[in-house]
Amino acid sequence: MSSLTLPTYQDLLDAQQQLNGKSIYTPLLENAMLNHLTGGRVFLKAEVLQHTGSFKFRGAYNFISTLTEKQKKRGLLTYSSGNHAQGVAYASKLLGAKATIIMPSDAPQIKIDNTRAYGAEVILYDRYNEDRETIGANIMHSSGALLIPPYDHPLIIAGQGTCGLEILEQLSPQGVHLDAVVSCFGGGGLTSGIALAFEQKSASTKIYSAEPQGFDDMARSLVSGKRLSNQVSARSICDAVLTPTPGQVTFSICNDLLEQGLVVTDDEVKATVKFAFNTLKIVVEPGGAVALAAILHKKIETKKKAIALTLSGGNVDPSIFKMCLES
Repeated sequence: MSSLTLPTYQDLLDAQQQLNGKSIYTPLLENAMLNHLTGGRVFLKAEVLQHTGSFKFRGAYNFISTLTEKQKKRGLLTYSSGNHAQGVAYASKLLGAKATIIMPSDAPQIKIDNTRAYGAEVILYDRYNEDRETIGANIMHSSGALLIPPYDHPLIIAGQGTCGLEILEQLSPQGVHLDAVVSCFGGGGLTSGIALAFEQKSASTKIYSAEPQGFDDMARSLVSGKRLSNQVSARSICDAVLTPTPGQVTFSICNDLLEQGLVVTDDEVKATVKFAFNTLKIVVEPGGAVALAAILHKKIETKKKAIALTLSGGNVDPSIFKMCLES
């Protein structure tokens, strides 16, 4: 791990400058009913309102904005179940680069359609029988395209970490000190970026990852002290966070800075998506709701605590959303 290049707090500040006027400074919401149910104060970072419907735009734009015109002309490549895909596609459009996105064929159709609408070429694959990295390597070899990692890169992590900087800035005028932050976890770019922000500015705040059952690789990795993988047979409705194992860079950061990994069931996530719509009046996709699910289902103590969490994405397939509302 010592050979890894890790992002710094200064990298987060640099990313914030790059994103100034480009990303949306998303609201930090508080809801009386949610506070009543939890017995504390809960602050919701509404990244569902970010460009392309998730926090992923932050890291994608930060990465691509550092490239030369020659690099952008060669073309950009990434693999994603949908949110990173859309972030890369839209950032590429803004910055004049051609993007090719490798997406699982079972990704929500809305994510596939939106990625194409932003001007990217989409290549579909079977996530259970094909390896996306092998497909990507073949494309890079034949075209010379540059790979934009979904999460495991200092520039990506720094971009996502601007979400944490904003939470701190938004709470500062209120004089609120957070006891905890709960972050949705797939590969770990968002969580590790937030952890870096809080390490610098609020080190006593405990940082938690939140994952769906069966894809709780980070929770188990934190316990073991080494990166563990999920079972290939695992399934979940939380498509946005179904990564096989934590990233090398993200795990190195999270293993040092996270308190614990929290795990929720698909049924708990369904109930949370429904709660977010009925009570908060916000559309959240299952993967973007895992942090809120952890709070609503008492995975940590909330009474008399001040807790911030991420609503990390809102790109939900209509059929999945209907199923959650009817659950």
